[in-house]
Amino acid sequence: MTPGPAAAAIAPGDLSACAGLLPVDKPAGVTSQDVVDRVRRRLRVRSAGHLGTLDPGASGLLVIAIGAATRCAMVWQGGMKTYEGVARFGLATDTQDTEGRVLRTAEPRVDEHELREAVAAMTGDRTQVPPMVSALKQGGRRLYELARRGETVEREPRPIHVESWEWRSFDPPDASFRVRCSGGTYVRTLVHDLGERIGCGAALAALRRTRSEPFGIEAACAWQDLDAPDAGTLLVRIGIPLDHALGVLPAVTLDEAGAEALGRGRPVAVEVAPGAAPIGAGERSIVIRDRDGRALALGELRPAPGGGGTLATPQVVFPWAVREGKPA
Repeated sequence: MTPGPAAAAIAPGDLSACAGLLPVDKPAGVTSQDVVDRVRRRLRVRSAGHLGTLDPGASGLLVIAIGAATRCAMVWQGGMKTYEGVARFGLATDTQDTEGRVLRTAEPRVDEHELREAVAAMTGDRTQVPPMVSALKQGGRRLYELARRGETVEREPRPIHVESWEWRSFDPPDASFRVRCSGGTYVRTLVHDLGERIGCGAALAALRRTRSEPFGIEAACAWQDLDAPDAGTLLVRIGIPLDHALGVLPAVTLDEAGAEALGRGRPVAVEVAPGAAPIGAGERSIVIRDRDGRALALGELRPAPGGGGTLATPQVVFPWAVREGKPA
């Protein structure tokens, strides 16, 4: 997804009220929270958060939600991810990357045919045990916090999907690759498991995220762009307004009376063409818009009591749609 004509809706003079997404090309060596803090400070916005952690040692696409978009994060978090990386063969480490403590070494085996066969067997639906250096919580503590204390705990396997894993070049003991996988997949663990599969061990030497659907690195701002003196220009040029970003969801449109009722938190009767939007698909499964196409809320379509039509039920009403005082 790239900024469309609606990008001008992010007004340079109204930074505190802007709501949308800012894709950033994160450099290696900074944390995802460092990026959030920098965006918040440079763009002078109070509310910001990222749509999915990128390890400090990795570079690439990190999408930052700004303003009311932070309340919609789950809308965009389920997309497939694409990474480019380098696997180093002949070692295994306690962090599953080359920054960790080496546990064992072996003669590296970087046979192109063998590697292609091995990753072919690792694509599709499978389970993965999260690494100890992940940010997942167990017993109220982040796993990486336990790892720093030298603790190792049992972790439950999690379902993942590897859509494709392609080798780009071979330069023993390294091999570069591109992998497309579901959100929540740990690429370092994919590489580690590959090393165990072929017997010589492997660790992740470099990683860059190029896509987090529907967003791509080609539309991201460079790290140094966040130092631009005119932050408003950056938002207009690269930012994705909330109205545009929510285009990934099916929409229902309300008239003025419906928008009034929705702004007071009430369900609104709507007419929906068969198959145009799902019924009962979850609290953030549709975007509710006014006649001008402006997003008013996220919600869910539900059958009206007694089977008399369909109701658009608001779950997240955006600040500009909220109505106060007595109805007119």
